[in-house]
Amino acid sequence: MAPLHPEITYAERSSASEPEKNIIYFTINAPDVQDKYNLDIKPTEISFRAKAGDASNGVPEKEYSFDLQLWGEIIPEETKKVVTSRAIVLVLRKKEAQAEYWPRLTKEKPNRNWVKTDFSKWVDEDEQEGTEDLSAGMEGMEGMGGMGGMGGMGGMPGMGGMGGGMEGMDFSKLMEQMGGMGAMGNMGGAGSGPNFGDDDEEDSGDEGEDKPAEDKPKASLDDVE
Repeated sequence: MAPLHPEITYAERSSASEPEKNIIYFTINAPDVQDKYNLDIKPTEISFRAKAGDASNGVPEKEYSFDLQLWGEIIPEETKKVVTSRAIVLVLRKKEAQAEYWPRLTKEKPNRNWVKTDFSKWVDEDEQEGTEDLSAGMEGMEGMGGMGGMGGMGGMPGMGGMGGGMEGMDFSKLMEQMGGMGAMGNMGGAGSGPNFGDDDEEDSGDEGEDKPAEDKPKASLDDVE
């Protein structure tokens, strides 16, 4: 079976004066991933490999895979994460502090139907003032080094084995703010962003990735990774 591309949803924040506000909310919607997945985050690239399902319990098995070349550089060791049985939510820190958003998420031209704008988190560049930091309370990627192979992060179903860093965090509020992920149980592999291409698990042509910044939706379209 050929690996499938999990749905990726993303939204951006920027600031020329506050480097910590230069972030990308990056969600990998891969339900029921087994605990030994591999997530490799480099300054200009994100790679992901995983298996999901359990044939012995009647859950169809799938393989997920993607490699994305990012438009600009990020700081891997500053990455934050939340892991659930439905998705892996990352907050990526952009290396360059600037007021402008990236023109798009990836270096490649938009041609993927599995990379989508996350309307639940998106705000325009000139409407960022006063927006809430959705990453507050998320744990960092401890001991990332080069992030080469994060297999064995463990405990995804039910969030067991996530380790320290989550105490005092209002997780239900975070999930509600980050796109209603609690309701994803009835959505299969679908994420929070609207579909700009066909929802074909077999990857029908990889069309319709993220939209250039000048075409990004207004914040008022944030009804629902």
